[in-house]
Amino acid sequence: MVTSPQMSDAPARPELTSGPEVVESIRTVLDGAWGDLRQRIRTELRPEQILGEPGQSITEQRARVRDQLLGLAEAGYGRIGFPAAYGGELDYGASCVAFEMQAYGDLSLLVKLGVQFGLFGGAVARLGTERHHQAYLADIMAGRLLGSFGMTEVGHGSNVQRLETTATYDAATGDLVIHTPTESAVKTYIGNAAQDARMAVIFAQLITDEGGHGVHAVLVPVRDEAGAALPGVTIGDNGVKAGLPGVDNGTFAFDQVRVPKANLLNAFGDIDDNGHYVSDIDNENRRFFTMLGTLVRGRVCVGGGSGSAAKKALAIAIRYGDQRRQFEAPGAEQEVVVLDYLAHQRKLLPRLAKSYALSLAQNVVTERLEELHGAGAARSGPSVDDAGRESLRTRPEEEGGERSASDQEAQRELETRVAGLKAVTTWHALDTIQTCREACGGAGYMAENQLGQMRADVDVFTTFEGDNTVLLQLVAKGLLTEYKEMWGDLDPAEMVGLVSKQVAEGVVERTTGRAGLQRLLDLAKGRDDDSALDDRGWQLSMFEQRADHVLETVGKRLRKATKDNAFQLFNAAQDHVLLAARTHIDRIVMEAFAEAVDDMPEGPARDLLDHVCSLYALASIEEDKAWFIEHGRLTTARSRAVTAQVNQLCGDLRPHAQALVDALGIPDGLITAPIAQRAGEAR
Repeated sequence: MVTSPQMSDAPARPELTSGPEVVESIRTVLDGAWGDLRQRIRTELRPEQILGEPGQSITEQRARVRDQLLGLAEAGYGRIGFPAAYGGELDYGASCVAFEMQAYGDLSLLVKLGVQFGLFGGAVARLGTERHHQAYLADIMAGRLLGSFGMTEVGHGSNVQRLETTATYDAATGDLVIHTPTESAVKTYIGNAAQDARMAVIFAQLITDEGGHGVHAVLVPVRDEAGAALPGVTIGDNGVKAGLPGVDNGTFAFDQVRVPKANLLNAFGDIDDNGHYVSDIDNENRRFFTMLGTLVRGRVCVGGGSGSAAKKALAIAIRYGDQRRQFEAPGAEQEVVVLDYLAHQRKLLPRLAKSYALSLAQNVVTERLEELHGAGAARSGPSVDDAGRESLRTRPEEEGGERSASDQEAQRELETRVAGLKAVTTWHALDTIQTCREACGGAGYMAENQLGQMRADVDVFTTFEGDNTVLLQLVAKGLLTEYKEMWGDLDPAEMVGLVSKQVAEGVVERTTGRAGLQRLLDLAKGRDDDSALDDRGWQLSMFEQRADHVLETVGKRLRKATKDNAFQLFNAAQDHVLLAARTHIDRIVMEAFAEAVDDMPEGPARDLLDHVCSLYALASIEEDKAWFIEHGRLTTARSRAVTAQVNQLCGDLRPHAQALVDALGIPDGLITAPIAQRAGEAR
């Protein structure tokens, strides 16, 4: 059992211990609602099923990754999260958890799995209806039909609503004609495209004789059984990338390619037998965002996967730092273990604490995703009535395909949280892996120790499933604009006016206020002594005050907008808008951590996790101390006290660093870096 000493002049704290029972208790908290699935994956998956091989050529990497994907599909992992009626198993949220666990392996394989089962298969499941499910889902889950997700274009990345590819209905033949009208309309960076996909979900502007109906998704075959491009389909290879060498990213272009009308994924809009466009959602903007909202799982997975990569990097660096010695202290015969140096602790332990925080916040959004999008949720796809006709309703009891107001609000909040958490977590992963590489010195640069490849692979996570900066703007818009107005036909000046009105009236999303958190906040009122730094309510209040103040002040800036200057004003305030988004996400992450600790029973596991939570909170406050001082939330003296307390917490947690890594639950067989092997283990 590891214990940590207490400094004589520090406030009284419980003595920390981190024996096996403590590790197991903390792991249970981190595992969350799908703990059984996580343990199943730890037990079942063999390292060779999901690990990469350093030094392979791109051709070898692509072949290995494809074979590993097919092996996992054969083992049943492709079925997780798909409808049971077609051979799927477990629930929708479980697929996100499986993705997190698989991220401890090769990230090229992870992305390949995400493209096949999450994006391609997910689009068929969520945007398609019975005819598509019956025809394709079994083959997708088994890996017999490999596919791509064709959204991004050369000229249109995040701006999906302005895609140029067209899907034009030919009433004479009943076909949809898929066409790439310009060079900027070429689909690019598409996973599985260069080599393996036989079919693609292509997002295109749907056009009938009545006019345009906005972006819809269409199933388009792209290769024959021999792997050759089909007539009218031009396939390119994006070639060598900075990372993810095992993923065959490529391009698609279409020259008047015809597919049956039935290939339209018609959950939200269809073309009837008379050639008329039909949809239960009349407003094109609302229909578009509702469609994209069903695909929110992709962002949940990317955030969770990048978080797992950061955890694995920390496991490697902390294990190495606990063994590597460098320089001797005066009078000592042996050199000092580098993790005993405060500077080294400062590099790794606050980032470990943040990984804990983000992991717990990830659990919250995954559970919420399952509540809103799972089989028993408000929308599980179109139903089939007694006559066999597909219904486009989102709820059987509701007409018009519209969600209830409460469902709309819940969906908006989910999308806001997921977008912000994806941005914050992927940036954290990028920063953490780089810091871990540096913390391991030259050894961290060796391919066998995995950190360099992980850093290269996770880089693009900040870009796909939404560029992080664009996602934070989405978060801010979600905070500042009512759901129904956000998806209405407002010009910028009207939107800005509503933002100002809502801020003035206090009609903005507030997550703080749940009973447990409010109790902690109430207990903290009036605390201004140094011991308040340890107080969870004071820590929460700092996150809350910052988020509320930033949101209020950006609203006041936007209040000055007119029809003539709205865009310029919003553009000039973008730094402020992005800060509002980031501070909001920081707050909900802190709240998730605080609630998790508060829900634990009293005991050594809670005491240890409480210290980790305080390290996350105070290190975050310290990182943004300029804002807190400028806005009168911290004096310079208390700012110095925060820094001192972070140092103290690093020292308190140092003896338990290995235990905290073990509690992450990364299978030992997946940590193959020679520098990360425990003392006495084979290298």
